[in-house]
Amino acid sequence: MDRPLTTEPLTAEPLLSSPLPRFTAAAVQAAPVYLDPDATVAKAADLIREAARNGAALVVLPEAFVPGYPYWNWTMNPVQGSPWYERLYRAAIDVPGPQVQALCAVARECGTVVVIGVNERGARSLGVLYNTLLIIGADGRLLAAHRKLVPTWAEKLTWTGGDAGTLRVHRTPVGPLGALACGENTNTLARFALLAQGELVHAACYIALPVGPEDYDMADAIAVRTAAHCFEGKLFSVVSCSTISPEIIDTVAGRDEGVRTQLERKRSALSGVFGPDGRPVTEPLVDAEGIAYAEIDLGRCIQPKQMHDIIGHYNRFDVFRLRVDARPRPPIEFITEDSEHQEDQ
Repeated sequence: MDRPLTTEPLTAEPLLSSPLPRFTAAAVQAAPVYLDPDATVAKAADLIREAARNGAALVVLPEAFVPGYPYWNWTMNPVQGSPWYERLYRAAIDVPGPQVQALCAVARECGTVVVIGVNERGARSLGVLYNTLLIIGADGRLLAAHRKLVPTWAEKLTWTGGDAGTLRVHRTPVGPLGALACGENTNTLARFALLAQGELVHAACYIALPVGPEDYDMADAIAVRTAAHCFEGKLFSVVSCSTISPEIIDTVAGRDEGVRTQLERKRSALSGVFGPDGRPVTEPLVDAEGIAYAEIDLGRCIQPKQMHDIIGHYNRFDVFRLRVDARPRPPIEFITEDSEHQEDQ
């Protein structure tokens, strides 16, 4: 028989305790120690500690930060890039694994909620890499490892798509927290799935993209996407984007001056914090490494929802309905006599 659809129970626990959280958020804009997972985790730990010393209760780091982004997918043909894929695979991390333990330990040490992007090796195949966001609680517990649902454009040469099992909002000391990676922030239904679970704090993790089309301004693209989600959902977004270091340029470009020119392109990164009106709470960082800090008061999310609450009065759930299939997608499933009997009960 078909399994019943899971719906929100009538006795769902409240999203927030009173009073509504007020806290400092930190949006990190930095480059990894390219293709070196342990050194990059050590750099991430230093950045988390620095942000915590400055009062941050939430620290968001870039997409694919550990140990870096596969820029060769954009600058080489698939045959040329294949050896680089193997290099990235060998430098990727396991979840769980020692690098994850180190990140959880520093979150616990600092008492901060942490979101960070990693390259995750699949457990069953040497050909599987995931673009994964780790969401770590202030107690050092790994709350989720969200695998990017759809790799964007050239990224399909490297990453396998995830499933919706981690398309969830997490109750944390800073409020109901959700996270998406880069292009997922343009996926209207993925964003709505988080909003419909009560998301009020959104972590948006990006990579610097200087290798897109000539008329593509990544800094503007990030700002537009972020403003849209904040305004539509009446929430706060903490945006973290990586930067392009000289080390990355030298590693990927080598002696190819054309690729070097591509990678040196400006306005390829933007990080900051945006509020429920869609505007930046503080001046965003563009291109340069640093940490953007902002004070977040979730009380500011209340009044705007009186005008537009797309998960409440400003929707027609008798007309529109979103169904999310959160079942895992393993490569093999054994159906046994016992499991068939269980399904029939």
